[in-house]
Amino acid sequence: MIPAAIWTPLLLIGSNVLMTFAWYGHLKRPSWPLWLAILASWGIAFFEYCLAVPANRIGYGTFTGQQLKVMQEVITLAVFAGFSVTVLGEPLRWNYLAAMACLIAAVGFLFLKVD
Repeated sequence: MIPAAIWTPLLLIGSNVLMTFAWYGHLKRPSWPLWLAILASWGIAFFEYCLAVPANRIGYGTFTGQQLKVMQEVITLAVFAGFSVTVLGEPLRWNYLAAMACLIAAVGFLFLKVD
């Protein structure tokens, strides 16, 4: 049996990959009519929710709600960084990496045991 501490981030990574394609994948298809971009995005988002909802339900208890949210945001930014470089062809600049380092530090603070 795989523990919640493993399942949760894996499911969040999968959900964020899908959601990134739902929100930004259509940018590579500017010739699509808006209705088609919306329909395709909603179709992908359904499957994203099929991963995100279980990730949060499985993870809650092992993680607090605040920890789940910050974990999800950092995963989102990491997934989007890869997407923007590989799919959109945008450069990954130093200031984006610096901002990511600050968010990773935020995660570190959030997971500190404070009594």
